[in-house]
Amino acid sequence: MKVFKFGGASLNSVERIQNVGNILTTYAGEPLMLVMSAMGKTTNALEKVAEAFYAGNKEDALNLFNLVKQNHLTTAKYLLVTTYNKTFDRLNSFFTEVEWLLHDKAVQSFDYYYDQVVCVGELLSSCIVSAYLNEKGITNEWIDVRDIIRTDNNFREANICWDETIQNIKRAGIDNKSTIYVTQGFIGSTDQNESTTLGREGSDFTAAIFANLLEAENLTIWKDVEGVMSADPKIFPGACLISELSFNEVIEMAFYGAQVIHPKTIKPLQNKKITLQVKSFLDPTLPGTTISNKASKNLPPVIVLKNKQVLIQLQTIDFSFIGERPISELYHLFAELNIKPNLIQTAAINVQFCVDDREEKIQQLAAKASEFFDVQVERNLTLLTIRHYDDSTSTQLLEGKQIVLTQKTKTTLQALYHEAK
Repeated sequence: MKVFKFGGASLNSVERIQNVGNILTTYAGEPLMLVMSAMGKTTNALEKVAEAFYAGNKEDALNLFNLVKQNHLTTAKYLLVTTYNKTFDRLNSFFTEVEWLLHDKAVQSFDYYYDQVVCVGELLSSCIVSAYLNEKGITNEWIDVRDIIRTDNNFREANICWDETIQNIKRAGIDNKSTIYVTQGFIGSTDQNESTTLGREGSDFTAAIFANLLEAENLTIWKDVEGVMSADPKIFPGACLISELSFNEVIEMAFYGAQVIHPKTIKPLQNKKITLQVKSFLDPTLPGTTISNKASKNLPPVIVLKNKQVLIQLQTIDFSFIGERPISELYHLFAELNIKPNLIQTAAINVQFCVDDREEKIQQLAAKASEFFDVQVERNLTLLTIRHYDDSTSTQLLEGKQIVLTQKTKTTLQALYHEAK
């Protein structure tokens, strides 16, 4: 079996969904597991729905959600003929799932509501794609991944319950017979049937889970770029294709925030020695990037930018040295609040770290950390990471920047600076 993951960019129009069908015709008769992301910017739109709801703006939330509804219904009308009514009924059940929640009052954490709302994006897209493929003669079976991927209740960053997930795959009868399955990425559910998400861009991780558990021949991630690039070509036009990468190098790139592959994707593949390919859905004939156990050589500087960063500076209240206990307390807070520093640096009596700007998490961390530290928070920063940096690249990218923190190792340079106003 092969596992294919189609990202949001490959599903963001009628023409691109039709292109998915064209790609699949070249794999006729092969068993496939198709993992679908939400269409286009749907996840961003649903995040705004969740934010409006949690802020108490029920009417705004419903209006924003209605825009998502109409967009998907319009796409379905253009794509479907014989299966439209049946597909409409299924889509409507997902709409109702969210609208029922939006009429309620927020009594749980934002992360809980985020997952219940945002998860619908993948359900809607996969439902439409599955129906279209069936009409095109590419017979497939649609699966609600929430019946398969079991997680804990760590909403927005749920952890996989592997044993239960394995049992669910067996129970569902998913195997390597000549069947095409269509399912969703990014989402799962708890044993209480509460929807969860696996972290932003988590569809890659879902695809890797299926590849691992189904002993797949390989996993292909279809994207709107040639393959893995040395930087985001939309920001850096001079970015070049990297044709071969090792699992270890991709883990490092993902850790520092490269958006090509989700950080958790590699381990399930590496454990089973399953090759990962990143290919262009715009031109499937291009070779793309192959990721395997083979060592990477002669890599160019790899550039990663993370915007909307926050620098948190902690200083011991009594000017005592940063030692085992303060650091232990800090890492305990990271674990408790599920916060992952993108950069951390310690000195004699203070520690500084950079995190993504998630308001609720930062407020909680600052409040708890103030028991042990004097806390200062600085927002609107950008984190630049250059893997395999050289003097020319680092000088060019940092020229004129107001840098607040830097860190350098033999292979990686990181610099935190103010965003342009």
